[in-house]
Amino acid sequence: MKSEQLRNKILAADLAWIPLALAAEQSLRFGQHWGQNPLAPLSFIVYLVCTVFAWVLLSENMDLDGFRGGWRPSSLVSHLLLAVALLMVLLLAIESVSQRYVGRLRLSVFAPLLLLGFLAIRQLALRGVFRRHERGNVRRVVILGSGRLAMELAEKFNHHPELLCQVIGFLCPREEIPASRPVSEIPSAPDTVSTVDVIGLLRRQNVDELILAHTSTSSEILNLVALCRQHAIRVSLVPQPYELYLSRARLLDLGGLPLLQLEEKTEPAFAVIGKRLLDIVLALVFAVPALPILLFCAIALRFSKGRAFRWEDRVGLHGAPFSMLRLNVDHDSPNTSRFDRLLEHFSISELPQFWNVLRGDMSLVGPRPESPERACRYSAWQQERLSMKPGLTGLAQVHGLRDQHPSEDKTSHDLQYILHPSLLKDLSLLIETVWTLTLRLVHAFEGPGSAPVEPSKAAHMAYPGTHSFSEIYQHAHRTESGSD
Repeated sequence: MKSEQLRNKILAADLAWIPLALAAEQSLRFGQHWGQNPLAPLSFIVYLVCTVFAWVLLSENMDLDGFRGGWRPSSLVSHLLLAVALLMVLLLAIESVSQRYVGRLRLSVFAPLLLLGFLAIRQLALRGVFRRHERGNVRRVVILGSGRLAMELAEKFNHHPELLCQVIGFLCPREEIPASRPVSEIPSAPDTVSTVDVIGLLRRQNVDELILAHTSTSSEILNLVALCRQHAIRVSLVPQPYELYLSRARLLDLGGLPLLQLEEKTEPAFAVIGKRLLDIVLALVFAVPALPILLFCAIALRFSKGRAFRWEDRVGLHGAPFSMLRLNVDHDSPNTSRFDRLLEHFSISELPQFWNVLRGDMSLVGPRPESPERACRYSAWQQERLSMKPGLTGLAQVHGLRDQHPSEDKTSHDLQYILHPSLLKDLSLLIETVWTLTLRLVHAFEGPGSAPVEPSKAAHMAYPGTHSFSEIYQHAHRTESGSD
């Protein structure tokens, strides 16, 4: 099943569920005698058509199938929750314009029914994908490469089970074997073969596809590609240099010569104004419930440390320096108190940054700002993070990356966000951030035995039947090629 077909089937199931959910809402209310008459047939048809039409548009603009941006339960729930909320706002607007009464109580029943049905549809779709993995109905993939790009590519396959691809190993010359994993830790000796025997190795492993994630295009690699095509092994490649992916790419066939055109992104003025207005409104909304918590913590820090807040130097939009406000918490000190660790773990120490958002130094969503000492060591690729105003939260943070993680890891996620910014994505990431913090709070009350799963382990637990990174890495050493 192709991923596009899967998305179309999910959308078709959504559209089939909408009239069922609306009919179920009518039946529940009529059966319970809740005091409102069922919708008239014409009103039923009007709201049904509007809901179907709106859901098609939302699905195309918000990646509501759950697979397109990589399967993550928190992202799926936040996207669907936001989409259903927008749908209810639209129905209320239609009510005020058309004078066809629907009622908030009716929508309060219809919305949860829709949400639960949409979640069930995607869970069934995921189970169907898993069954195909368990039956071995997948493409066996080998990646040619050994660096960061090869590892990132394998991780992305792990987050996209709907592609029905299983990374079984890596190919690389012996001298390019990463030194991060000693040979003594490998349970079995790696297969080392000459270049001319690589095809035999791929056929013995029943490889269906070879992906080139290598920076060089030597004659040996070109010969390997030709041999793969002769033996019906599909060949794919990642364009180099990969770091240029921040630009929108368009493939042009120039008389048989593939030409990858990189178009610079331009954000329209209305999007910038809309993002700023959203920042101001939501910062004021979030600041109201955050203020009592912030006051309590500030008073506690004032008595224990003598100072409640601190200003820290950060680098903002286009490299401009600014002072970021946060609670006076030592986040990298070995003598940090338990109270400080709690403030850091639940991101309470970052609440004063609502002030930076209102001042315009930061946005609610964007790349997290880093210190001048760290920013001055940015590569040209990492400096692209500075093309957008820094944020209170971002795509890297909902993936579990914090200040202590390498800038390179965070840059990969941040540039994905910068390439496709939207107000709907900002709202979804804010919902996902609240979801993440809520889960941390739940795990804290449940006790140490239910600690949150580390991000590096979460992918393997979320996708049974796929390889974890340690398993992929071990297999990679058993399928690498030696240079001739």
